[in-house]
Amino acid sequence: MKRIMDLPDNERPREKMLSRGVASLSNAELLAILLRVGVEGKSAVDLGDQLLEEFHGIAGIHAADVDELCAVHGMGQAKAAQLKAALELGARLHQEPLEERPLIDSPEKAYEILKYDILQNDRETLWVLALNTRHRLIKKKKLYQGTRNFSSVRVAEIFEFAVLQHAAAIILAHNHPSGEASASQEDVRITQEIRKAGEILEIALLDHIIIVPGGYQSLKKDHRSIFDSTNIFYDV
Repeated sequence: MKRIMDLPDNERPREKMLSRGVASLSNAELLAILLRVGVEGKSAVDLGDQLLEEFHGIAGIHAADVDELCAVHGMGQAKAAQLKAALELGARLHQEPLEERPLIDSPEKAYEILKYDILQNDRETLWVLALNTRHRLIKKKKLYQGTRNFSSVRVAEIFEFAVLQHAAAIILAHNHPSGEASASQEDVRITQEIRKAGEILEIALLDHIIIVPGGYQSLKKDHRSIFDSTNIFYDV
């Protein structure tokens, strides 16, 4: 095991960030900068790697409490607090209101808006994006989390939120804790019901995306027959 100080200057996390930019660092190297030091037998980068493995990625570290982080050898309250504070700032960054409401005109943009909210949960959650007539975000909301699954959601719950926001369109997103992104037959059936209800209320269902670690599936892309193919503002 090499200590960070034994690495060439341009391979040390802090120096690498300063010379090549923060995007050049791996997740373990970013964590190492926050941790500052490792523990006997492990560098800060090694400790970062261990945290990523034990908590299954950044989202898992963010979801862990201080006691869980402190249970890892080499972690203490100070290091745990530094990690929690930094990751919470990152999460809040994605929740700050923007001067101009973000345009959501593709599954990728919906995924970027919701991935941090959804992937920090190990239970199934359902989120709704309420959009205006130009498909700019009005508000996002988590409708449920826990033992319920997508097939048990009431259509009225979804559109109650949309109506209160005066939304012209919505996008649904939920996760599969199994990690399998493919839509089930129930996912497809309920999506069809929601789309039909939206037609009556004149609130378009633009897409339903299933988000899992490493990516997502867009039902608009893979099950086009469910959706309105004439919509020119949302491209898959």
